[in-house]
Amino acid sequence: MTFQFTDDCIIGIEQIDVEHQYLFTIMNQIVDTLEHNEGIPDESQKLETYIARLKEYGQIHFSHEEAYMEEHQDLELERQKREHKYFMTRLNAIDLMDLNHEEKRKILEDMLQYLTKWLYHHILGSDTLIGKIRHLAAENPRGNYCAFTPKYATGISQIDEEHKGLFEIINNAYNLVEENTLGDKYDEIMTVIDQLEEYTKVHFSHEEEYMASTNYPHIEAQKRAHDVFLSKLEDKDFGENESDQQAYLEDLLDFLFAWLSNHILKMDKGII
Repeated sequence: MTFQFTDDCIIGIEQIDVEHQYLFTIMNQIVDTLEHNEGIPDESQKLETYIARLKEYGQIHFSHEEAYMEEHQDLELERQKREHKYFMTRLNAIDLMDLNHEEKRKILEDMLQYLTKWLYHHILGSDTLIGKIRHLAAENPRGNYCAFTPKYATGISQIDEEHKGLFEIINNAYNLVEENTLGDKYDEIMTVIDQLEEYTKVHFSHEEEYMASTNYPHIEAQKRAHDVFLSKLEDKDFGENESDQQAYLEDLLDFLFAWLSNHILKMDKGII
């Protein structure tokens, strides 16, 4: 098993992309050690080295990423900080002291499984949006926030029609959030968000069926990206009061539009 830094992981910011590639390198070194070096006397030391390297990497890379976002007044900065903090808390909790060799291996195996899931979700669900939300908000005035324009056309009629449907649902939800108090329209807004989730599941299944029928070579990357989007829709946390809920819904819809726009332009337009 190896981890490949594929085109869907490219952010377009050189330093961030280079550092992400290095993380993939560390992951592959861990895999290689676990698969091929069992029983070698220095394996245990190698495993400890990888944990230290991951901790150092996290501190340096996240500080670079956050500095870039702060410099460019990126709207995703606070969300990124929360995700980075969660990752580092998980990583710093690892303590290999007084553990035997097999216990260390088990920790690395569990960490690799967690890291793989977190990495793809973070890059595809957060990092690819660096700089995108502010740009899209400037392009799309409220009232027609999420507009399907010709630049999003893939040339595949079913996919294009379903993308139009997704844009329309997000735009309807955003207008509800902006034009009414949640006390009056909360249930209606939740109904639209649930509609979006169900519509998205159907659309992604159609898209993946089409790609399978044409033997599209990047279908696995598409599936990873789809999983990230659906997990965002499924993982709802609306806060404890109305002002928290208003802010959360606005952030959620900003994310969904930015992600969908980026995904179509970067990945779906390449479907053949």
